[in-house]
Amino acid sequence: MSFQPPTTTHNSAACAVIALGSNLAHEGESPAQIVIEAAKRLQPLSLCVPRLSRIYSTSAVGLGAGAPDFCNAIAIIEPAAALSAQELLDGLLTIELELGRERLQPRAGASYASRTIDLDLIYCRNETIDSPTLQLPHPRAAERAFVLEPLAELWPDLVLPGQHSSVAALLRAL
Repeated sequence: MSFQPPTTTHNSAACAVIALGSNLAHEGESPAQIVIEAAKRLQPLSLCVPRLSRIYSTSAVGLGAGAPDFCNAIAIIEPAAALSAQELLDGLLTIELELGRERLQPRAGASYASRTIDLDLIYCRNETIDSPTLQLPHPRAAERAFVLEPLAELWPDLVLPGQHSSVAALLRAL
């Protein structure tokens, strides 16, 4: 899967946005290679070829000193109308398991733990959901440069539900 040029022609009623991140190698694959493999595995969940941003290297915030940097990207897919946001999330969790994701406890003094892959459903068809297993849009997406920067590359004019500014404007405001 290669980098896709920027576009703003996405249909907000049909698309989903997934954040991909990795900071641990797994079975000989680097974090960047794992992100690319995870993006490839999104294809069965999408009616179109997933669009993948460039891969960004970002500091591991909240993991404590010495944690390896993350490789982060955004993928935009078009899930089938019959696939609910919860079913899409379940598919993402399955991909995480297939790629060696373990839900590790954070180290002392850290908020988060390192991981081979993390797939977060950021946005799905302009839906707003607040359930015990899924919140849409992702509650911290508008605060995270590692989400906004690659998303602005692919869909700068997207306005996440509950926001008044586009992704590009949110990124500029950080």
